[in-house]
Amino acid sequence: MDAKLKQLKDETGKYCVSIIMNTHRTKPDYDKDPKVLKNHIKEAKERLLEAYDKRELSSVLHHLDQIEEQIDHSHNLESLIVFADEHKAEFLRLPIEVTDRVVIDTSFATRDLVRALHKETNYYVLVLSQREVRLIEAFNDKVVEEIGGEFPFENTSLYSTTKDELANAGRQTQLVAEFFNRVDKALNKVRKDNPLPVLICTEEANYHEYLKIANDKKSILDTYLNKNRLDEKAQAIVAEAWPLVSEKMEAQRKAKKEDLSKAVGAGNFLSDLSDIWKAIGEGRVDTLFIEEELFEPAIIKNQEIHLVDVEKAGKQDVIDDIYDEMIEANLNFGGDVVFLPKGELEKFHGIAAKTRY
Repeated sequence: MDAKLKQLKDETGKYCVSIIMNTHRTKPDYDKDPKVLKNHIKEAKERLLEAYDKRELSSVLHHLDQIEEQIDHSHNLESLIVFADEHKAEFLRLPIEVTDRVVIDTSFATRDLVRALHKETNYYVLVLSQREVRLIEAFNDKVVEEIGGEFPFENTSLYSTTKDELANAGRQTQLVAEFFNRVDKALNKVRKDNPLPVLICTEEANYHEYLKIANDKKSILDTYLNKNRLDEKAQAIVAEAWPLVSEKMEAQRKAKKEDLSKAVGAGNFLSDLSDIWKAIGEGRVDTLFIEEELFEPAIIKNQEIHLVDVEKAGKQDVIDDIYDEMIEANLNFGGDVVFLPKGELEKFHGIAAKTRY
């Protein structure tokens, strides 16, 4: 998901269409999803035809028709996002709830992907034993996939075969360390393309031995899911892993909120939209704090942000969601974003920024 976000947020065009909608995992509910998508596509087409010449829209209209036919709704998760422009159309399923909307802008609406990576929690569970290792990608309390390739990683040679070796504790430790080292290299190959945090599921002794050889200790959570669960189903493992991961991530978000309070006290803080936008452009915003479900169309003129009526969304020169624009810009400048529940930033009108200086 991180790689897809990087790809999409760098793409720009005259009309980038993003269709964002909630979907359903099970029948008969997912039978309703095709009609909802059809209605959103119809809205996108009508708004495009109202704002642009039909002759220049043939490609994007064709791609919208094609993508509608390609989606098998029996595989739906909690939500679906369709991205379409004159060059292509593609879709992405997310295991999070969203606010249904159609966004037409000069870049794709990637806010929900950002939220999935920052507010929600994507992580790996490394199911570790001395004979075999599994790797599961999870999102909150649900399995995304069990990683293949080098996984499951089996120990085919690094174990004791003689009585002397079995009696030699130092030799046993050496063999375990070498096996875990190979596992760690395989794990980091996967993390190179999708660098998620890792929760280890294993017995206590294995957890501490693995930490000794781990190349990237910061990526490993400082807690673990106890016991050997190698033969359990992936969903059962993730269901028990999630409370541990959730507690750690919530602690991180709480620390971020405390940072905002300190920033307000120290004066390293902005709440005016235009001031925040200018600071983002200067690379001064460390963290952008924004409430969920906050969407506003706007025009940017001379670096000043002017909110407009929602009916003007999709018009030329109107940014459908100014907050999505600000999030993407701040990430591009190396900043961070923290999503908070609706109402937690009420006194700041839903958005605030902690500045670097």
